[in-house]
Amino acid sequence: MYRVLDPEMTIATLKTLCNRIEERFPGASLHRVCLELLSVAEETTGRVKWLSKRHISIRIGVLVIVGIAVYLGWQLFPRLKIHTEGFSIEELEAATNAIVLIGAALFFLFSLESRRKRATVLVAVNELRAISHVIDMHQLTKDPSQVIAGIGQRTRSSPKRTLTPYQLTRYLDYCSEMLSLVGKLAALYAQSTTDSVVLQSVNDIETLTNGISRKIWQKIMILDDNLKPENLDSPTTTATVSADDFDVMPRLTAENPVTNTNKDSARLPLTEPKN
Repeated sequence: MYRVLDPEMTIATLKTLCNRIEERFPGASLHRVCLELLSVAEETTGRVKWLSKRHISIRIGVLVIVGIAVYLGWQLFPRLKIHTEGFSIEELEAATNAIVLIGAALFFLFSLESRRKRATVLVAVNELRAISHVIDMHQLTKDPSQVIAGIGQRTRSSPKRTLTPYQLTRYLDYCSEMLSLVGKLAALYAQSTTDSVVLQSVNDIETLTNGISRKIWQKIMILDDNLKPENLDSPTTTATVSADDFDVMPRLTAENPVTNTNKDSARLPLTEPKN
């Protein structure tokens, strides 16, 4: 029961994550990314079942083609002339070429089913890779140094900064969870096939998501090490984010900047405060 990933449980976890993001950040574009990932997860469940099935139609078609080829060869065999004195170099070369071509044709036919499955999986894995980069773009400008050092001189192109320190931590944590679930969706394909090309592609996805997640957790640890508990939101506070806001940052004011604290001060909790 616990030796393989359950696609339904993965979908349930994603649904819960989408609800958490919407409740914490109403209207945020990160919620739409999570919904898109949920749609991909539901499609993944169908693809995994499709990969596990035997494609009888393909196998029957291959057997029919091989049977026709054998029949034609049997009909042509009596017309072959075999010299009792032996084969010439040209005849031996022609026979070798014929054997190689027949072997290549048989390999092509018998690997048709696995190659079709591989092509389908690679398209799906590339889709997961693209979603990983989309998630990375959402956390790209979430710079904890803006919270620690206080607001600086803004320019006309500076991103909007509306999140408080606690909300920023939750936002980054949601991004990390989504990346982890992307890796789990890729792993569903890996446990459904033994194709070396598919396994390598899945490993690349896991390497990518782990690398991005490490960057996110470095930001979270910076916030944890430098912020005071009085800078936190109340547990019932939600952030209002515009639907097109791609760069949401903490809200600071010049009158009340956030200052650094030493490591002996209380740290910013990484979990949501309780009432």
